[in-house]
Amino acid sequence: MKKKLVSALVCAAMVATMAVGCGGGGDTQADAPAADAGTETPADDAAAPEEDATGDEAAAPAAGGDVITIGFAQVGHESDWRTASTKSCQDVFSAENGYDLQFVDCDNDSAVQLEAVRGFIEQDVDYIIIDPIVSTGWDTVLTECEDAGIPVIVIDRTIDDSDKYVSWVGSNFKTEGLAAGEWLKAYAAAKGISELNVLVIEGSTGASATIGRTEGFKEIADREGWTILDSQSGDFTQDGGAEVMESYCKSYEGQFNVVICQNDNEAFGAMDAMTAAGVSYGVDGDVILVSFDACTAGLEFVKSGDINADFECNPLAAPFVEEVIKTLASGGTPEKEVYMAEHWFVNEDILSSIEVNGETQELTVVTDDIIAAQY
Repeated sequence: MKKKLVSALVCAAMVATMAVGCGGGGDTQADAPAADAGTETPADDAAAPEEDATGDEAAAPAAGGDVITIGFAQVGHESDWRTASTKSCQDVFSAENGYDLQFVDCDNDSAVQLEAVRGFIEQDVDYIIIDPIVSTGWDTVLTECEDAGIPVIVIDRTIDDSDKYVSWVGSNFKTEGLAAGEWLKAYAAAKGISELNVLVIEGSTGASATIGRTEGFKEIADREGWTILDSQSGDFTQDGGAEVMESYCKSYEGQFNVVICQNDNEAFGAMDAMTAAGVSYGVDGDVILVSFDACTAGLEFVKSGDINADFECNPLAAPFVEEVIKTLASGGTPEKEVYMAEHWFVNEDILSSIEVNGETQELTVVTDDIIAAQY
C-alpha cells in the first residue's frame, strides 16, 4: 500500500466537519427497509454486500496490517440525505475497520471539489471516492488520478464526460422520476382527478439527480398531457424550496394541484411556504405533494399525510463501495455500475403497485417500523 504524504496545508484549507447522523437510525446496512417492504428499480440487480460493514469481514482489505487511505470528496451538507451519505462512509471507512478516511466537504463548489481530488493525489491515497457536484468537467483530473495509479470510485451522481473511474455506485435517477410520474397517474385516476397542473422544484442545476428525475417525470407528464406550469431549481435545500414555493404561490395562485420536489428538504421548505400562503397540501389538501430521497423526516411527513408519496434514493453507498475495494484488492474487476435497492413510499393503501418500464413495482405504506428502519 502507498504511504500517505503529509499535506497539512491542503487538509486545513478544505476539510470541514459534518454533523454525524440524521433524524433516524444510524444503521449502515445498504438496504435499510425490510427486504419485503418495497421494490427495486429495474436496474437494481446487485445484491447487498454479504457482510455488514461493521463485521470482521469489513476489515479484509487491511488484513495484512496496512492502513488503507481513502480520499472522499463529498458534495456538501445541504440535506438530510447528504448527511446520511457522509455518515455511511465515516462508519464503514473507520480506523477500527482499518481505514484512514480523508474527508472534504466541498460545500457545493465544483472548483473546491476538483482541488480536493488533486489534494488526494498529492497525498498519494490508495483510493478516491467522488460524489460529483456536476456531471461534466472531470476528464482532466480523472486522467491525473489514472496517471497516479489511484482507483476512483464514483457514488450517487454520475460523471458524463469521462469513464476513467473503476465503478459507479448509486441510483437510477430517471427511474425515480418515471416512478413518481407513474404513481401520480395511477393516484389521480384512483382519486378521480382528471386535470393535473404541476409545479416542479428541481435540484441543483447540472446535477445528474436533477437531470434524471426531471427527464423521467417529464416523460410521463408529456405522455399523459399534464401541464407543467413551471420548473425552477431549489438547489436541494430547504431554504431553496421555500423561496421557490413562495414565488409559485404568488405567481400561480389557484392554478396548481401538484407540487413535485426533487428532495425532502425542498419539500419541507415548500410545505412552510404553502402553509404561510394558506394553501392546503397532502392527503387531505388541495395540492398533491411528491418528494424524493425518503429520509426519516420525509417518511414521518408521509405517515402524517403531509407528503403524499416519497421516492427513495438510497444514501448508504459505503458498504457497496467497500465491496468494490475488496474486489480491487484481491485482483478482481468490479462491476462498472452498481445499483442499490430502493423503495417507493406512500401514505394511502389505495394502490399496491405501479408499472415502471413494463415492470410491476410495489408501493410501501409508511408505518412506524418503516420509519425506525430508515436512515
